[in-house]
Amino acid sequence: MSLIEAIILGIIQGLTEFLPVSSSGHLEIGKALFGSEAMPSESMQFTVVVHGATALSTIVVFRKDLLQIIRGLFQFRLNEEFFFSLKILLSMIPAAVVGVLFNDEIEQLFNGQILLVGAMLGVTGLLLFLADRARVTDKQVSFGSSIIIGIAQAIAILPGISRSGATIATSVLLGVDKSRAARFSFLMVVPLILGKMAKDVLDGAFSEGVGSMLPLTAGFIAAFIVGVIACTWMISLVKKSQLKYFSYYCFAAGLISIVLTLI
Repeated sequence: MSLIEAIILGIIQGLTEFLPVSSSGHLEIGKALFGSEAMPSESMQFTVVVHGATALSTIVVFRKDLLQIIRGLFQFRLNEEFFFSLKILLSMIPAAVVGVLFNDEIEQLFNGQILLVGAMLGVTGLLLFLADRARVTDKQVSFGSSIIIGIAQAIAILPGISRSGATIATSVLLGVDKSRAARFSFLMVVPLILGKMAKDVLDGAFSEGVGSMLPLTAGFIAAFIVGVIACTWMISLVKKSQLKYFSYYCFAAGLISIVLTLI
């Protein structure tokens, strides 16, 4: 992977991690367009690095919220902060279980499976279209809905299903206030991404391929900078109920991906 390719893919990750159009799906499309011949493990390595960058951008944007979650857990007072922290932990369980039990199978999906990406982009588009039509409420995330949102996040491991799109749409369809839905969606993924990166480091996933450190670093920086901008922008878009435009994009991108794969 060249330096320019890494920067472009980093920008794609930074934008699409927060905009509900599937970052993993767009990364696979981008790699296919560049004709990447990277092995699945190397491709997954880059994916993990740029996801780490967007996790860091989430931490920067939601630093006050994360401090509240940490205080809620360690102070152990039965207040709103403590219960919100428990809901975040509950939402992580489904994706964590899927990641541990099916890690090898998941890695194989990040190997140019453009037909799958196209089909899953269609699913994302449908979810966003339905969520955009949901009525406005001021409901908070409950313990039950946090588990359901967590299941949506686990399904979004599939390339082409937007993690933010699936979790925000699921939250809204469950009646959660759109602003709270976006906040919960972005916060719930941070521990999972950081945990995944820690596991890969401990497993020695980054011990090889030192020659590719420059593209990895460039991709990380690009994804982080663009991620901070996109995260802030997405919160504003969700509040204004403009998810339908992203649904149209997902339908178009999915259809084009399928057609180009079949011809």
